[in-house]
Amino acid sequence: MSTKTLRRGWHRYRSVPIVYRIAAGFLLGALVGLSVGERATVVRPLGELFLNLLRMLVVPLVVFTLLSGMQKLSPSKLGRVGGTVVGLYAVTTAIAAAIGLAVANLVQPGRGVEFTGGEAQSASAPSVAEVVLGIVPENPLGAMASGDLLATIFFAVVFGLALAIVRDTADDEAIREGAETFFALANAATEALFKVVWGVMEYGVIGVFALTAASLGSSGVEAALSLATLVGAIALGIAVHIAVTYLGLVVVGLLGQSPLAFLDGAKDAMVTAFSIRSSSGTLPVTIADAEDNLGIDESVYGFSLPLGATINMDGAAIRQAVTAVFAANLVGVSLGIGDQIVVLATVVLISVGTAGVPGAGLIMLTIILEALGLPLEIVGFVAGVDPILGRIATMNNVTGDLAVSSLAAKWNDAIDFGSGAWARGSEAGGAAASVSDD
Repeated sequence: MSTKTLRRGWHRYRSVPIVYRIAAGFLLGALVGLSVGERATVVRPLGELFLNLLRMLVVPLVVFTLLSGMQKLSPSKLGRVGGTVVGLYAVTTAIAAAIGLAVANLVQPGRGVEFTGGEAQSASAPSVAEVVLGIVPENPLGAMASGDLLATIFFAVVFGLALAIVRDTADDEAIREGAETFFALANAATEALFKVVWGVMEYGVIGVFALTAASLGSSGVEAALSLATLVGAIALGIAVHIAVTYLGLVVVGLLGQSPLAFLDGAKDAMVTAFSIRSSSGTLPVTIADAEDNLGIDESVYGFSLPLGATINMDGAAIRQAVTAVFAANLVGVSLGIGDQIVVLATVVLISVGTAGVPGAGLIMLTIILEALGLPLEIVGFVAGVDPILGRIATMNNVTGDLAVSSLAAKWNDAIDFGSGAWARGSEAGGAAASVSDD
């Protein structure tokens, strides 16, 4: 076989999106594991290498992506509109994680399945007080070195925001330039890490194959079927979040508008997000919906939508919260209140940085499992359904971007409820009322 033929084959292979290649690795691993049984565990070291590569990335990714994210939240942008938008994104993400945990505790995905791919690192759940006190590190560098992720995340957020304040308010130009240089270094490090992540995810096709084959070879078909309960629980959580938080609380409760009108105005962005599973890629469509269909002024959506595509991860919050309970159930560990607060806090804090990371769902899951002391083998196990989960989570994120932007615009007198989808909804409601009266 010639070098030219090999190169052509490699380019064809690379032309397939990575998530689908990973899904193919999962399916092939499932076929091998279920076919040959325990003998499939011989490939486990290939999966362990993938997990080690993920562990290697966790702390530097958390630190540098959060610093880059904090750069976008500079005080010059955090005026009345900016503060409203950022606060709403944080609140909806926390609500999303809470809904995910509630659904997971109700459905209990993964319960009754014996997973032999790994064991929990700690059987004792932390108390609420331990979780709260543990968020603030005594030694930030020590927290990074020991892999204390919640403390590392907290320090990176606080330091990044302080650095942004110094950059924008310091009287000494040299200090301002130094802060800007620090951010530039963080951006460069983030881009370099993205290249490393790219390589890790490319190898992830082999790693997921090996982890799946070894896990299903040991656990059998019951473990594979448990993924259906995971997908169902996440889909249920997202449906509840859209219906209750966005349509019920925001649109009906705070905007005083028709939820059908909002869905009519947001449908193009929602369908596009589901199709391409990228909030950033959907951004032009989201902006068009905001301006043409929802009547939001550019003074609001010009800030809220690009920021939302970067930091708003409500769908991921539900996904990771449910998957954390799923992972604990697989290894027979019960997540106490303290553990679930860890999940909630971790999801909200890391949402600023990880949205832009390639393979963000799997990276975020790695961070949460590390924080809980649960086996990372579950990352490879869940990767097979990542394309499905990514689509519904991204659709949720974009819906949240538009809901938050609409509410922020109302509170700042920057939305026209007499135009676009809002007007069409009012006309439809009026027509229905006329028919009813007759």
